[in-house]
Amino acid sequence: MVIRPITDTDLDTLAQIAKESGPGFTSLMPDRDALARKIAHSMASFERRVTSPGDEHYLFVLEDESTGDILGTSGIEANAGHTRPLYHFRRNTVTHHSRDLGLRRSVETLTRCNHYTGYSEICSLYLRPELRRAHAGKLLSRVRFLFMAQHPERFSDKVIAEMRGVSNGAGQSPFWNWLKAHFVDLEFGRATHLVGSGYTEFIDELMPSHPLYTCLMSKEARAVLSQVHENTRPALKILEAEGFQHKGLIDLFDAGPTVECALADIASVRSSSACPIIISETGKRTGNGHEHNRYQPDEPILIANTGTADFRATVSSEVSAQPDKLTVPLALAEKLHLRNGNFARTLPLGQSTPTQTRNTAPELSYAY
Repeated sequence: MVIRPITDTDLDTLAQIAKESGPGFTSLMPDRDALARKIAHSMASFERRVTSPGDEHYLFVLEDESTGDILGTSGIEANAGHTRPLYHFRRNTVTHHSRDLGLRRSVETLTRCNHYTGYSEICSLYLRPELRRAHAGKLLSRVRFLFMAQHPERFSDKVIAEMRGVSNGAGQSPFWNWLKAHFVDLEFGRATHLVGSGYTEFIDELMPSHPLYTCLMSKEARAVLSQVHENTRPALKILEAEGFQHKGLIDLFDAGPTVECALADIASVRSSSACPIIISETGKRTGNGHEHNRYQPDEPILIANTGTADFRATVSSEVSAQPDKLTVPLALAEKLHLRNGNFARTLPLGQSTPTQTRNTAPELSYAY
């Protein structure tokens, strides 16, 4: 399997993925025309020369080269809030105090804000359940960090991920049900479709701008604040192991948490490195023995070329890394569009997560 930039030939599969992912997956909505525009935007972003982040959006697909099947998607928004506001609710604690009466009461509020404008956002992570396989979810999640580490000029120095909140199989969100009853008479699926299609004016027009007291919400709505969809939990664990933290900002529609981390502090960014490659025509490791190899025998390595429009990445246990070079088998070099003397960026999959997460976390079905 190999990661590559999406192309217009992937439209049919992307439309199917958008349908499979269900309500709440706002970065991929089942609107064929909108998806075609998203693909065109992504292709133009990969081709563009960039010195600072703008409205670029990078969408990757994970392909099984032997069958041509698209296993999943993964994306990066270079500059969230650049073309339209990115709204959240901020969880705050407000204290009311009467000195004369000796009374004090602290209550939680939700206040609408657009705090994350200008941050880069990782998004559109989806692994098709029927096509799951070893390392696929990790590859989809972490490949973005290798791309960002290699091309930091294209991204903000701070990164966020909006995690999908709680909703049921019928697409009902307990949090949205409360908001719908009091403020916005739209079904959850309709509201998320509008946002996914780029229409956000109704947020300013209909959604409350004044603080909401959570003690006045239904218990069902309060229970899901900052909680994630059950299928998003593995993705959240991966991001937490990377250094992402939730700091109290939640989604306007399903109350899912947004997590954040400085780009330079992301574990996969810090642990990755780029070296020139040597292609082994025999397909065997070369060098002076394992004592000079930075990777253990059969250790799975995420490896990517350093291109943009020609970007390719995969997981392999056939890479040999000496201090100043990588030895790559010919077949792997061809898969990644590498030639002798090119640079490749690598990340040992075991170095960016704690042991317990690495050994027990299930592969993702869909995430965020």
